[in-house]
Amino acid sequence: MVGLFPLLLLSLLLGLGLHFLLQVFAKQEPANLPHGSMGWPLCGETLGFLKPHRSNSMGNFLQEHCSRYGRVFKSHLFGSPTVVSCDHELNWFVLQNEEKFFRVSYPKAMHGILGKFSLLIVSGDVHKKLRNVGASFISASKSKPNFANCVEKMSISMMNSWKNCKQIGFYKEVKKFTLNLMLKHLLSIEPEEPLAVKILEDFLTYMKGFVSLPVYIPGTPYASAVKARARLSATVREIIKERKKEKLGLEEGDFLDIILSKGSLSDEETVSIVLDILLGGYETTATLMALIVYFLAHAPDALEKLKQEHNAIRNSKEDGEPLSWEDYQKMEFTCNVVYEAMRCGNVVKFVHRIALQDVKFKGYFIPSGWKVLPVFTAAHFDPSLHENPLEFNPWRWTDKATSKKVMPFGGGPRLCPGAELAKVEIAFFLHHLVLNYRWKTMADDFPLAYPYVEFRRGLLLEIEPVEAMLEKKPNCTT
Repeated sequence: MVGLFPLLLLSLLLGLGLHFLLQVFAKQEPANLPHGSMGWPLCGETLGFLKPHRSNSMGNFLQEHCSRYGRVFKSHLFGSPTVVSCDHELNWFVLQNEEKFFRVSYPKAMHGILGKFSLLIVSGDVHKKLRNVGASFISASKSKPNFANCVEKMSISMMNSWKNCKQIGFYKEVKKFTLNLMLKHLLSIEPEEPLAVKILEDFLTYMKGFVSLPVYIPGTPYASAVKARARLSATVREIIKERKKEKLGLEEGDFLDIILSKGSLSDEETVSIVLDILLGGYETTATLMALIVYFLAHAPDALEKLKQEHNAIRNSKEDGEPLSWEDYQKMEFTCNVVYEAMRCGNVVKFVHRIALQDVKFKGYFIPSGWKVLPVFTAAHFDPSLHENPLEFNPWRWTDKATSKKVMPFGGGPRLCPGAELAKVEIAFFLHHLVLNYRWKTMADDFPLAYPYVEFRRGLLLEIEPVEAMLEKKPNCTT
């Protein structure tokens, strides 16, 4: 206990010193800086900003601040003076002016988890080079028959695995599905291989610490996530080593083969881009699929419309004939469901940017060096942009103007490169799900923003096959 006193005293002095500096800084603020509050010394308003809330809502923090200060306000978040934007036009302006007026600026603690070559962190020419590598793979994959066939086979396999189940933990199941698909396509690792199980365990640990309190103390989620990332990196490095030893790297191989055949990336950059695509294709896609299933369970009209679309596609094909790229292009309402789930569920709540120079926009002033947080959630629920914004309504996307009011996959140079690939994957999975099962959610289960999305009970579903079985089904809760 005695040893803790100097630490407590130092913390107190630092807090008082920072509070004093904030007071001095506040007196020097420009008159046209957005209104707001800088919160408490050290933590500012970060804890309130990150307080969990339903992901299909703005949350109390944003609602109260928008009501008090307007849709653009100042705060002190993640250790920095910050302008928070809940304004769609300002959000769009920030994303479109990457490297000109703004630059990506995630908290340094996240660098230890993501790695220095992560697409989320790097900027400029390095970002352009790595993004082009990832985008070329995704572009080539989305319409290839082998990718579509792989998605369909894994979807059918998962549907068959549920046929004797009464309940499933859908979120956990769909995470296995998305990771196994990415591992197969990127690294040729089969779902039944022990290595696939090991990678899944490390990714689960990795995600738990992704936005946790960045304290590197053994046993904390953050420390465990850093170690999990190191293990994942070592796994991919070992695979690279084996491929080089076997002199693989052929154009017609998997993603890793193609990268190695080009020889344009270092091993560290290769590891990073593989992990980035695994992360995007695993976590965000699985979350979006879970949100779609959740919203459809509460929107019977939308579910019925979706079933009609997929029944029409199935009826146009021979028995057992696989889905094709042409079938995907017919899934218009399915894509509207995907977009609406992104708008309502908010897989990505906000992003981090920093002002490279003084910026004036719509009468607001953003000082150079200040953080800027474009908050997509707030714009997605803005009643001035969307009629009945809290309602899950895929039909709103039949109005082409809606796409200009929402940024479900980001924007600017950092627009999600895997958006189309994810939509193909989700559309094929939904095809088999809606034609084979009916489901109900638990009354006390719903999506929460931490800010990453998690389900209170893991999206536990009661399921029933369309051709209902007569015998009693066992409980297969996962």
